[in-house]
Amino acid sequence: MLQAIDLTKRYEDGYLALDALNLEIKPGEIFFLLGANGAGKTTSINLFLNFIEPTSGKALIDGIDATEQPLETKKHIAFVSENVMLYGNFTARQNLDFFARLGGKTNLTKNDYYTVMRDVGLQEEAFEKKLKTFSKGMRQKVGLAIAIIKDANNILMDEPTSGLDPKSAAELMQLLINLRDQGKSILMCTHDLFRAKTIADRVGIMKEGRLVMLRTREEFLQDDLERIYLDYMQEAIV
Repeated sequence: MLQAIDLTKRYEDGYLALDALNLEIKPGEIFFLLGANGAGKTTSINLFLNFIEPTSGKALIDGIDATEQPLETKKHIAFVSENVMLYGNFTARQNLDFFARLGGKTNLTKNDYYTVMRDVGLQEEAFEKKLKTFSKGMRQKVGLAIAIIKDANNILMDEPTSGLDPKSAAELMQLLINLRDQGKSILMCTHDLFRAKTIADRVGIMKEGRLVMLRTREEFLQDDLERIYLDYMQEAIV
């Protein structure tokens, strides 16, 4: 489970990137956090990952404070960024093996890695090719495979469909549904309203560092999510 409790980040220059975020993402839930660039979505993820420290408030992962116990919380989360940083001179399988071992999984076989790469839609002829030859979409799939093989309870994603073709993006959505059904908590920061309408259990809209709207699936399907989003983007923050 992911919890933000009055989570706030103000930078040294006075810029308020995140303003008292309160949010809970339960096991078996896909939550889409929507908003324009600079709305606070990536800041929220960075605070959960302890890449930056909050000015006040808490980011809890399975009840553990990410600031007070960062190494412990990293055992319970997997992260997929928009620009996946991997080792170009390693093959796809070698990247999986390296990060799996880094996470303490030392008993996985080549077939285990192949199975996960198939699950994320990576073509088999790429399994033993070096990452430096991969397209952005292919690298994204390897990043997803690494997140899955970690088998963490919570998955954080920042624009994961960026660089994916429509077929690969659809495969990713089905994969996320499968992970949700396994009881994972999934937080996705994105601009992708279409995917939100397709699979999200809840959506939130952020604007200027504040969470300005929360809707359950039942609620946002009864209305036009795109219209709701555009209305909130046009409203002034007071």
